[in-house]
Amino acid sequence: MKTFDDILKDPADNFGKPAEVISASELSRDQKIEILRRWDDDARLLLTAQSEGMSGGKRSAEVLSQIQDALAELGAEVDDT
Repeated sequence: MKTFDDILKDPADNFGKPAEVISASELSRDQKIEILRRWDDDARLLLTAQSEGMSGGKRSAEVLSQIQDALAELGAEVDDT
């Protein structure tokens, strides 16, 4: 099993979708929130790159919405910016 730090480096590589983070029983609520916030940052960077004409990030808007939903489910503050 990967360590928390390994998972935090690339959440999208470790989970197929944000809802899987919520289901990860080996992680604490705080760890789940930290992972989702990192994934949120990554998705926003991909959206920015895509808007600047770079490839990639096709699903970023959809994933970003799923991340926000997962954070809300955990009772974390959701950033809509």
